Amino acid sequence: MDRANGSLFSGFILLGFSNRPQLETALFAVILLIYFLSFLGNSTIILLSVVDPHLHTPMYFFLSNLSFMDLCLTTCTVPQTLFNFKGKDKTITYGGCVTQLFIALGLGGVECVLLSVMAYDRYAAVCRPLHYMVIMHPQLCLQLVITAWLTGFGNSMVQTALTMTLPLCGRNRLDHFFCEVPVMLKLACTNTFINEAELFAVSVFFLVVPLSLILVSYGHITHAVLKIKSAQGRRKAFGTCGSHLLVVIIFFGTLISMYLQPPSSYSQEVNKSIALFYTLVTPLLNPLIYTLRNKEVKSSLRRIIGRSTDSRKS
Repeated sequence: MDRANGSLFSGFILLGFSNRPQLETALFAVILLIYFLSFLGNSTIILLSVVDPHLHTPMYFFLSNLSFMDLCLTTCTVPQTLFNFKGKDKTITYGGCVTQLFIALGLGGVECVLLSVMAYDRYAAVCRPLHYMVIMHPQLCLQLVITAWLTGFGNSMVQTALTMTLPLCGRNRLDHFFCEVPVMLKLACTNTFINEAELFAVSVFFLVVPLSLILVSYGHITHAVLKIKSAQGRRKAFGTCGSHLLVVIIFFGTLISMYLQPPSSYSQEVNKSIALFYTLVTPLLNPLIYTLRNKEVKSSLRRIIGRSTDSRKS
């Protein structure tokens, strides 16, 4: 741990958009609203996936994990951001920064792997429908999810240790609204070439490889959909695949723009905007695009509400 001005280094100052206080005031209201909607949407998916037997399928098992991950990601970053935007105290303790970095980085890795697993699940459902339940059996689904979580947080443990042991020479002003690896590398007062090279290699593994697998899966799905004779069936399939790909492009696009370039070349204002989008908008879009629009979830909601109404009457 660094020492600054002869005293023990205790924490960081998260500058956020402090140079534009009016923007922070407006963002506070917007972020709070998006956080509430995201929390509501993802909690609803988790609840329905647990209580409704009709949704005890591989797809909703993966989606409930994605929703849980999104809940954790927003809760890891948003409360601290809101606190900093509203008050004059914009500090975060050293321990708080380490924890936030570890959790956010781990969850980002989990989502990368999980989205590729979900693409494979859709490939099996569309291209191998007769063998779907044999391929995506419960044990495999559980193993894939555990692998996603272990891979994401295993990488995060290494990245956090490498990043937080860099000498800072008393520097503690982070030009961001939460603790993130590229920002921490810019703060270091030593040559970070090895860290940047290692971060680039890991980013390729977690971003380029899963994205390539997803695109290959959806390529096969598109080929299978084109064979459907019904025009209505093709439209429905393309609509579903298109919305899923939109989430993938937004998620991977934002992360690739953040991590697959050297930290020295970042525009911090652009980087902060991208990070806001990644930590807020994507977790909000996931429940809207993946589930809350489809008939199965709407039917499940009606069944749950119907049961609740009947129990009250009786």
